[in-house]
Amino acid sequence: MTSTDTHDQAEDSGPDGYAAARLRLLTEKARSGPPRRSALAGLTDEWLAGLFAAGAPGARGISLVAVGGYGRAELSPRSDLDLLLLHDGSAPQAVSALADRLWYPVWDLGLALDHSVRTPAEARRTAGEDLKVQLGLLDARHVAGDLGLTTALRTTVLADWRNQAPKRLPALRELCEERAERQGELQYLLEPDLKEARGGLRDAAALRAVAASWLADAPREGLAEARGRLLDVRDALHLSTGRATDRLALQEQDQVAAELGLLDADALLRQVYEAARVIAYAGDVTWREVGRVLRSRSVRPRLRAMLGGGKPAPERSPLAEGVVEQDGEVVLARAARPDRDSVLPLRAAAAAAQAGLPLSLHAVRRMAAGARALPSPWPAEARQQLLTLLGSGRPTVDVWEALEAEGLISLLLPDWDRVRCRPQRNAVHLWTVDRHLIETAVRASAFTRRVSRPDLLLIAALLHDIGKGWPGDHSVAGEVIARDVAARIGFDAGDVTVIATLVRHHLLLVETATRRDLDDPATVRAVAEAVGSQSTLELLHALTEADALATGPAAWSSWRASLVADLVKRVSAVLAGQAPPDPEAAAPTAQHERLALEAVATGAPVLSLRAQTEPPAEPSDDPEPLGVELIVAVPDQPGVLPAVAGVLAMHRLTVRTAELRALDLPDGVDGSVLLLEWRVAAEYGSLPQATRLRADLVRALDGSLDISGRLAERDAAYPRRRGVVAPPPRVTVAPAASRHATVIEVRAQDAPGLLFRIGRALEDAGVRVRSAHASTLGANAVDAFYVTGPEGLPLPGEEAVAVARKLEEMLRA
Repeated sequence: MTSTDTHDQAEDSGPDGYAAARLRLLTEKARSGPPRRSALAGLTDEWLAGLFAAGAPGARGISLVAVGGYGRAELSPRSDLDLLLLHDGSAPQAVSALADRLWYPVWDLGLALDHSVRTPAEARRTAGEDLKVQLGLLDARHVAGDLGLTTALRTTVLADWRNQAPKRLPALRELCEERAERQGELQYLLEPDLKEARGGLRDAAALRAVAASWLADAPREGLAEARGRLLDVRDALHLSTGRATDRLALQEQDQVAAELGLLDADALLRQVYEAARVIAYAGDVTWREVGRVLRSRSVRPRLRAMLGGGKPAPERSPLAEGVVEQDGEVVLARAARPDRDSVLPLRAAAAAAQAGLPLSLHAVRRMAAGARALPSPWPAEARQQLLTLLGSGRPTVDVWEALEAEGLISLLLPDWDRVRCRPQRNAVHLWTVDRHLIETAVRASAFTRRVSRPDLLLIAALLHDIGKGWPGDHSVAGEVIARDVAARIGFDAGDVTVIATLVRHHLLLVETATRRDLDDPATVRAVAEAVGSQSTLELLHALTEADALATGPAAWSSWRASLVADLVKRVSAVLAGQAPPDPEAAAPTAQHERLALEAVATGAPVLSLRAQTEPPAEPSDDPEPLGVELIVAVPDQPGVLPAVAGVLAMHRLTVRTAELRALDLPDGVDGSVLLLEWRVAAEYGSLPQATRLRADLVRALDGSLDISGRLAERDAAYPRRRGVVAPPPRVTVAPAASRHATVIEVRAQDAPGLLFRIGRALEDAGVRVRSAHASTLGANAVDAFYVTGPEGLPLPGEEAVAVARKLEEMLRA
């Protein structure tokens, strides 16, 4: 569309002509991105200029000014119109009438409008009082009326901004940090706010403001492209939803991806994350430079007075060969030759992380420009510098991101590209795959004193999820990649095998501990065979904890830590040549025996409720709440699992973990008792009394309490809100998991009454639940049920598959 076409389409200053032209422009498939945003701004300019001319023909001393995003001519389909009606104060009544002629047509079209009417002095005063107003005026652009008035305001506002920069820029930085604290980091969020989150469009605008101050400038390489990509995504979001929204909700991502011609939602998120990473890194560098300049300005006058004038030379402290500290950053020594020293990037990174200092942008770019690929295998120094970098704790993150921003990580580890900015569509995970790997290394660095080979632990932490960039089981794919990378880094054949084993089995301990019966000797023997040695078990234990802590708060707790530690103790005994203890010979605790005997004597369920807290996995001011320990002893009979689970659901108790097993009674006591040890927590409010739970459990077991009906009535009275569509449930039979029972695994969206429904379905299938192991990770329930036939033997293969299929069909219904 040419400017003449735009003028012809918008020459009618009424809303109908503009609305029709706007619709045609937005539905043109041939034009998108910056050309469409610019054309939309131009079309809007023409329309508003027509309204202005009709309302104030030949008026002087008054102008219409676009500010903010509209001032930058970056109108998305549903963007607000940010307008300032500027006047010299000579005709207030005429200005008021003109404002009505301008604002009402905009409102009539349903467009969002942010408007103000001010004189230049008022605009300048308001900008001085309100930082957000001043930022908007930095992008002021003339639309109609007295051009001289607009130009004078722009000049004055820009001069004020530069004069006030030493005071205003720290306030702007604080504003950005507060927003990041509220909205999170765009490069990691599954439902990010494209504008407000850290690394989003607000931060990009802030960097423009810093550049306009002439005090510092952002790294420009890739910044305009990153900003343009986020604007393109916002355009597609507005068009696909028909709403003025900046939040990229999960249910809209596939549609937005299609609008942009991308393969799927993952490809969309990856592009968003990459753009956000560029902007966030540019922000880190820019704000660091702002701080350096401001510190220099405050110190220099005093130094000049003391030294009699002149500019003092910056102090440089050596950190490593070719690497020095200068002015709070790590820079290259003057004699450093990146083109001849292939280990220099790793040496500089390790030195920076060890010193807790940022890598200078100039230094990273010098190294990237002259960097050469390391030989294979790496020299010993390179391997040691990588291990030093990975073992430096929290500073590793910022240093790694600096290397990654300039492509050095891809040069060192080509396989990294497949996991870079790769989203993880699991609410338990806080990070993208690549950041999770670095976070795991950071966590593992705290465990290096408890393992005999900390080098193997750190490399395994870095590589444990590297297979997520490939199809299939990421642990299997990762084992192959880890072998190749470890050999390239320079580890010998034995160490390569250990690293590959750690990557292949990095989920083994936590999955076994939370989903398997540890009293079953087959469980412990299987883990021992997979691990192979005490030293590998020690490493795997540390890697398991580091991986879980780096995943998110829902993935690790003192309870899970105790389960894993118990499993490790049992496996260690087997590796030392001891036979697994016979579960049939295990003596119950005094409390268990007391409850069991009371249940036999009364012929009814007996329960114990005990609130508990345990120390958190990491130091904290508050103990970690683990809810309530519920122990139930019930005379062995059908329907125990669904009865207990249903009663808990009725009382709005969330099941965090669940164990069920048969308990042997002392000699001379007839009968059989089922023991249930569960960890529960109230959804809200206080816990119910134990007497009420017991009374309802008695009724549930004798059939006089209709649990299904009660839960259905509650669901009908409080319908669930529509939210993210969860993936379908999956039910599988675990092969060769136990010699005594068939293990059925259930993965589903956690919901009130889920365990009740599963237990009832298993009862209906005619199987007995020998033990149950339920756990919840975020919104996901991961449960395992050891079941037998009526005669107490494992189910035949076909029957087990049929039970699993029926259970899955029930959960999908």
